[in-house]
Amino acid sequence: MSTSNHVQNASPAKLLTYESINPHVKRVEYAVRGELAIRAEQIKDELSKGNSYNYDFDTVVNCNIGNPQQLKQKPITFFRQVASLTEYPDLLLPENRSQVEALYPIDAIERAQKLLKEIGSVGAYSHSQGIHYIRNNVAKFIEERDGYPANPNDIFLTQGASAGVQAVLQLIITNSNVGIMIPIPQYPLYTATLALYDAQPVPYYLNEEDDWGLDMSQLASSLSAGRFKGLDVRALVIINPGNPTGQCLTEHNMREIVEFCHSEHIILLADEVYQTNIYQPDERPFHSFKKVIRSMGKKYEQFELFSFHSVSKGMIGECGRRGGYYECTNIDSHVIEELYKMASVSLCPNVQGQIMVDLMVQPPKRGDYSYPSYQKELNEIYESLRRRSIKLSECFNQLESVTCNNAQGSMYLFPQIRLPQKAIEAAHQAGKKPDEFYCLAMLNATGVCVVPGSGFGQKSGTWHFRSTFLPPEELLDGFCTKLQKFHNEFLEKYRD
Repeated sequence: MSTSNHVQNASPAKLLTYESINPHVKRVEYAVRGELAIRAEQIKDELSKGNSYNYDFDTVVNCNIGNPQQLKQKPITFFRQVASLTEYPDLLLPENRSQVEALYPIDAIERAQKLLKEIGSVGAYSHSQGIHYIRNNVAKFIEERDGYPANPNDIFLTQGASAGVQAVLQLIITNSNVGIMIPIPQYPLYTATLALYDAQPVPYYLNEEDDWGLDMSQLASSLSAGRFKGLDVRALVIINPGNPTGQCLTEHNMREIVEFCHSEHIILLADEVYQTNIYQPDERPFHSFKKVIRSMGKKYEQFELFSFHSVSKGMIGECGRRGGYYECTNIDSHVIEELYKMASVSLCPNVQGQIMVDLMVQPPKRGDYSYPSYQKELNEIYESLRRRSIKLSECFNQLESVTCNNAQGSMYLFPQIRLPQKAIEAAHQAGKKPDEFYCLAMLNATGVCVVPGSGFGQKSGTWHFRSTFLPPEELLDGFCTKLQKFHNEFLEKYRD
């Protein structure tokens, strides 16, 4: 074969390679769906093919992500009834009415009819900012929650809260010198988005010894450090209730945060997706930042705030529906026009997600036919989550060299593990961070998938992991027994 023929027949070089893609994409890390989650899927695949002889368990428990229905949480019946009727509107035709009334409560039928009247087909694009009727209901919900008015034109419906966070950060970040203050530990959405948009995280540390509380001196020193580096620090992210730490801010602490942002000319981003996951309602009730700001008087009436909420959390847990919203408080009208322009590029958020937002903010009310069953389902889920949070916290605190704060809110615990030096050395030899090494060993031994603390950020020299407390309540005793056995064997293997 001639040289020319050999060259002609050779496979062409790829035009798009890892080396040639956007470098900011390569910087993105998202631990919740990282190495541990990938390994968990590999094990699931092996188990599904009958290769269970490799493991001492027959199922993988995904505690790595707040995905309630994946772990057998039942959907709210009324919500699914309404959603199903909007999906197949022929069921609402007069000739089908008697059959449908035998299967569906009258208020679900009427709600679906009302939604379809306002929406049209769920298969059609909606307004890019979200269906106005639903945004109006969101505004009513906010007014009822906070006692202050809300404008539907300042509300954007989104594909879950994450899409809203990304849209707002994209707007705020103008160049690579912009700094965004984020909590440590933090939900990896924030570091991933900052990496993608080439901005700089300005970390502030939550105080583990004080139930993951927020010390204002820590905020001040973090801001000073960022500005000392020459960063244009433009925004502060607060996750309340906390993820991964489960803390809930006091109203006093929130007022301090507002005063800090006001005096330092910083925009506040309030991630409030866990606002109904409150397990100590008397001691640590939820307050929205909007309500707190409005209560602080004339001095703060122009304070700039973005607030985020979602159907994925709370007692609803409809993660796959991808429904959420954000509200713009005191944001310049020209800025809102630009947010609308960017939303229109994606045409609209998915309509079934918008419908779930409507159901979240306008559930059955007292006197409605479905109210008793709705309230019963809601209370059962809430009380079970509260019991599970306590039980799993007690389980972690019984493990040698482990301490864990109780969850005041959200769906997570973030225990600290004090690993033997031999385990730390073994981790380094394996090319892993010590908490990754521990969590991977836990997965391989028990089938329980958690997320290493290094994926959220943590104080240097400390090691943690995040676990949901979403496994079914009836399985929790066995779950804790497996963790205890693994942990004891791990410590024995690497004991100094």
